[in-house]
Amino acid sequence: MINKFTQSTFQSLCDKLARSDKDLAAIIEAHGYPPMWSRPNSFETLVHIILEQQVSLASALSALNKLRERVQEITPARVLLLTDEEFRACYCSRQKTGYIKYLAEALISGQLNLAHFDEMEDDAIRAQLVALKGIGNWTADVYLMFVLQRADIFPIGDLAAVNALKRIKHLPVDTPKEILIEITAQWQPYRTVATMLLWHFYLSSPKK
Repeated sequence: MINKFTQSTFQSLCDKLARSDKDLAAIIEAHGYPPMWSRPNSFETLVHIILEQQVSLASALSALNKLRERVQEITPARVLLLTDEEFRACYCSRQKTGYIKYLAEALISGQLNLAHFDEMEDDAIRAQLVALKGIGNWTADVYLMFVLQRADIFPIGDLAAVNALKRIKHLPVDTPKEILIEITAQWQPYRTVATMLLWHFYLSSPKK
């Protein structure tokens, strides 16, 4: 069965997690509920997530807005008309330009169909996404969490989530990945909701 959360179940799932984990409860107590971050299921959203790889959210948004200015509507057909110079003028690196073009071609050719994802299992979606050049597990995780509202994802490649986890659990900076995965397993089947609490903590209490 596909495990999802919705706007109407989100806060009750936060409460459920808080009852079983005092550190998550402390986040809600100090900072309130996190926003339920979501994005539309579109080519533009995937482009945005690719732009967010390994840069600040502000830099990625700036590049996305430049692309919007250039093509009005970010569609596969329109971005494929851009030259590499035009991409560069939109703050897109050569590598990310290649990834965006590859994604656009995959959608135009029918190799990828985003509309089908709603009915597919998490692992099948991940397999289709990571098969594309430039899309790894972090991009697939963010897509599953923000776009498809899949409830049980912990993005082990996300520095903000991992650092927040280490802080709330008072773990050493060099705690191995295996230990972190073990800790987050206690939040199944709602690891996505727990991650949103971690991001909320990270954004609400920047490290001095």
